[in-house]
Amino acid sequence: MPEQNRSNVRWWIIGTIFIATTINYIDRQALSVAAPYIKEDLSISNEQYGWIVSAFLLAYAIMQFVSGNLIDKIGIKKGFSIAVVWWSIASIAHAIGKGFMSFVGLRFLLGIGEAANFPAAMKAISKWFPQEERTKATGILNMGPGLGAIIAPPLMAFLIYQFGWRMAFVITGLIGFVWLIIWQIIYHDPERHPKLGTKEKELIRKINDESDSYEKLPWTDYLKYKEVWGVGLSRFVSDGAFYFFIFWLPSYLVDVKGFDLLQIGLFSWIPFLAADIGSIAGGWTGSRLMEKGMSLDQSRKRVMWIGAILVVPVLMCLFVESPMWAIFFISVALFSTQFKQSSLFTIPVDLFDSKNAASVWGISGSAGSFGAMLFTPVIGWLVDNISYSPVFVIVAFLHILSVLIIHIFIPEIKRVSQPITL
Repeated sequence: MPEQNRSNVRWWIIGTIFIATTINYIDRQALSVAAPYIKEDLSISNEQYGWIVSAFLLAYAIMQFVSGNLIDKIGIKKGFSIAVVWWSIASIAHAIGKGFMSFVGLRFLLGIGEAANFPAAMKAISKWFPQEERTKATGILNMGPGLGAIIAPPLMAFLIYQFGWRMAFVITGLIGFVWLIIWQIIYHDPERHPKLGTKEKELIRKINDESDSYEKLPWTDYLKYKEVWGVGLSRFVSDGAFYFFIFWLPSYLVDVKGFDLLQIGLFSWIPFLAADIGSIAGGWTGSRLMEKGMSLDQSRKRVMWIGAILVVPVLMCLFVESPMWAIFFISVALFSTQFKQSSLFTIPVDLFDSKNAASVWGISGSAGSFGAMLFTPVIGWLVDNISYSPVFVIVAFLHILSVLIIHIFIPEIKRVSQPITL
């Protein structure tokens, strides 16, 4: 193949990062699948489980911002490598968990490592993809959470059945080290990548020439942008809705719908397949709207509104007896959530250049994780003292509030040039 025609390196890179994100969510989701058995084995209540999840989210919130700044400084390849080694070791260490407090500590350690995934990934997208391709790339990336959640239930169910829940964490934690070998081979910075063809090299050069006209900002300067506050608050109110399904779906199916371990393995992956389809559909829709002449601002916001409104039918879970109908409406909700997130997650790299993209995405991710951290103990309390019903009511409308915040703080999505006083 002539060199000038080799113009797909960026898609190999986003594919490799997508696999890392999948592994990230397998390790994250492993606890939720094992939770009904760990809670019984170690006498952990639903409220305590909520605090265990919150420990992960606290570390994840703090470290998304820290890791975003760190990756902007040390680079994508090294930053991703350190993160995967850390979270893989932390995942394996779950095998020695003895009770409530030990799992709080273990989940905190896991959150420290896993927090670097999305800031590094979005920085890679900002360096490798032109504006019109970014929602497609983000859509591919954002399939990782869904695929990880698809793989985790049957995989963990099988491993728990065969080896027990402790060994299941060891086996899933080892997967990250296999990926690390692939990453060292695949990824190089654009200016030094040996497989980059002439055509793609020119495309990447134009992207990064634009970035050269911007400076890396001190972290305090980001808070001077109302756009940063808008993306952060939008995720603060909505990320907890997605994490509810990530961390609580198996428990809901066991507690309310009477599922056993086999049924969790057979059926609880279905909503996350829908989430992956939503990621691709949202990314494709955003790119298609721009190809037809719609502005960046309108294409992003239209995709977000469609997704947010289509989450609301999850309320039907309160009225259906059949577990299959409940899975259907949860599937619609997760499809719609990821349809929306394909545009919301892209906004930081729409607003800022590649020198600042990881930091800004880290701030928004931290805000989302803090919101989810605060929401999770509330879920546990509501489940223990009332039921899952009020949780579903809250989850149904959080994404609409999220999009309203974007409209208020970011009247027009476009590249910002200088701080705007609040």
